[in-house]
Amino acid sequence: MNVSIFGLGYVGAVTAGCLMEKGHRIIGVDVQAGKISTFASGQSPIVEPELDQLLREGKASGLLSGTTDAMEAIRDTQVSIVCVGTPSQSNGRLNLDFVRHVAAQINDAILKKAEQHVLIFRSTMLPGSTRSIVTEMMAACVDNGLVEICYCPEFLREGTAVADFRSPSLAVVGTQNGNSPKDSSAFDLLGSDAELLNWEGAEMIKYTCNYFHAIKVGFANEIGRLSKHLGVDGARVMDVVCRDTRLNISRYYMRPGNPFGGSCLPKDVSALSSLARMEGVNLPLLENTLATNTAHFEALIKLIMAKDGRRVGILGLAFKADTDDLRGSPMVGVAEALLGRGYEINIFDPSLNLSRLTGANQTEINRRMPHLARLLRDSASEVVAGSDTVIAAQKCATIDELASSARSGQWVIDVNGWPQLNQLPWSYEGSCW
Repeated sequence: MNVSIFGLGYVGAVTAGCLMEKGHRIIGVDVQAGKISTFASGQSPIVEPELDQLLREGKASGLLSGTTDAMEAIRDTQVSIVCVGTPSQSNGRLNLDFVRHVAAQINDAILKKAEQHVLIFRSTMLPGSTRSIVTEMMAACVDNGLVEICYCPEFLREGTAVADFRSPSLAVVGTQNGNSPKDSSAFDLLGSDAELLNWEGAEMIKYTCNYFHAIKVGFANEIGRLSKHLGVDGARVMDVVCRDTRLNISRYYMRPGNPFGGSCLPKDVSALSSLARMEGVNLPLLENTLATNTAHFEALIKLIMAKDGRRVGILGLAFKADTDDLRGSPMVGVAEALLGRGYEINIFDPSLNLSRLTGANQTEINRRMPHLARLLRDSASEVVAGSDTVIAAQKCATIDELASSARSGQWVIDVNGWPQLNQLPWSYEGSCW
């Protein structure tokens, strides 16, 4: 395949070398003539293990060339990959000038070539950027059906970029509507097992991964600082934490939905943060964990109150399914907040038997919801039938049971990741809000 790569910085150079290793012919494109000269001679413009050898081999086999002329690059290739930089501005916002400039050049070149072309954006851009650039810079190409556009983020680590390209930890292809592209070039070049999303989803994946990495580093460092202050081996603590791959290193807690609750997480997060404050150890990430949970809870209350009707049903009151533990349950908080605002509440929880509540569990519910008994219903269908908005906090009923009462004009808010609810006639609000 003949491929032009716009931008010969870190991502562009690595992509070029690794694609030549697979036998593709590469034309490197850059505005800097000196960089093009170095690249076209088979020398790497960056320091990265194995890359110099890959470029030398590409040059020797006739697969490597370079140009500053976008028209020439488009004319001689079927696929273009945009890897130009997106630097930060002084106010922290992203500068997309380079991407926009290249997109306009590519648009003009494809129109003059008048042949089908595949364009892959690989520059890191915020969600909505690809769609904006395509609308503003490439409308003519799109309207004439000459171009298929994908967004494929890169997940290359400096120092291991070549190995990461050969065996990617994650591959993503974004298309305009999240449908499979007509041309498979993006999959063929950048990941045969890639996940398929729309442009915005693919853009968000890149930032989500990097944000998660940053949070993990910050978390480990805060645990390390507090551990050192307390005379504990923080490195050993984190090493043991990472040995739990069922919960700690897993997808279990990585699903958007309910705020966290229960008898342990709120109490323990609060206790450790309090200890850090008492000891004078600054841990801003840990300090704000409860604040972000509160913000998520408040967003849920606003979402519920934005729906029409004053009758709210709750499917699952305990903090998780198959337990009657109401301590710290977000749904108890939801019911408490809505009752205070004059809403009518209907609740179904098959694990909840008020006569069996004991100890702190009973004390908390007596304090927060002393009239809980009159709010409980015998079945999920009864809750659905008597509610304008239903909060699905647990999968505590079958779809058939819910279908008997679900109706048009009613809302269900899914905080448990239960997408089958979208099959019923009511309006569906997913687990992200």
